[in-house]
Amino acid sequence: MEKIAKILSVIDPTVEDQPAMRRAAWLAKNSGAQLELLVCYYNEYLSGDRLFDSPSLEKARVEVISNQEKHLEELAEPIREDGVIVTTSAVWDHPLYEGIVRHVMTSGANIVFKDTHHHSALTRALLTNTDWNLIRTCPIPLWLVKPHGLAETPVFIAAIDPMNQHDKPAALDDEILHLSKILGGTVSGEVHAFHSYDPRIAVATATANAYIPVSLPFDEIEQQMHEDHEKRFNEITSFHGIEDDNAHLVAGLTHEELPAIADNLKADVVVMGAVARNRWKRLFIGATAERTLEHLPCDLLIVKPDWFQTPVEMTTHEAA
Repeated sequence: MEKIAKILSVIDPTVEDQPAMRRAAWLAKNSGAQLELLVCYYNEYLSGDRLFDSPSLEKARVEVISNQEKHLEELAEPIREDGVIVTTSAVWDHPLYEGIVRHVMTSGANIVFKDTHHHSALTRALLTNTDWNLIRTCPIPLWLVKPHGLAETPVFIAAIDPMNQHDKPAALDDEILHLSKILGGTVSGEVHAFHSYDPRIAVATATANAYIPVSLPFDEIEQQMHEDHEKRFNEITSFHGIEDDNAHLVAGLTHEELPAIADNLKADVVVMGAVARNRWKRLFIGATAERTLEHLPCDLLIVKPDWFQTPVEMTTHEAA
């Protein structure tokens, strides 16, 4: 992606506050992109899957979608007055994440925004099942929005894995940094790069090697591991023009270090990559993803490799 031309914002018809829409409108205004507001609606009692479908049920569905379209137009009008080109779409589809992905595939959007659910007691966003399924299946960048404002100079943290420790394709780091820089340049923000490594992996590997003596200098092993990660990290950050002060290489666990540095830098958005290998396996970062994403104090932007193909079928289910 060289330029953000179209933005898709998912609207939750069950609530009044729409943080994702505000964030999407903000980016659209700064980038000059077109904005589309989407409601994906479904009601099992109107679907006809419990009873034989009938003209009355079809009429009810049409009326519901018509009401959603009117609501979207009401939301769109103030944004249009602010100079943004806005279109609206209300679709009947189910389940929600598949309906969103199906619309993404035909919309021509470059990025999609969606709210996360905020848990005030823990001051964090709780990712729903729909969020996790979108992380797994959405083929374009997915921006999950927390209900808070952005700094005047937004801070983006590109979380990369230059050693490709989790079966992640190397090119994905380039895409993460490239998109982060596009966004940073669009909204006059700061871009940081982050990578963490677990030094215990080197020690465990060495210990498992029967040919290594018991008196092995583990501090030297850890130092060598640091140098290996530092070399690859510096290569990719230098290539993308990330200043040294904005490049953060940390020894530690990602699910602990990334939320901590996001908090210290007062980050507005963390940009991460995700690859779903097949329907039976989780994201390449597995349990680390769950422990990291739930505790980030900011928005999350998920990026897929350019070869990614969504497993979502383009035809809707019969019940939808």
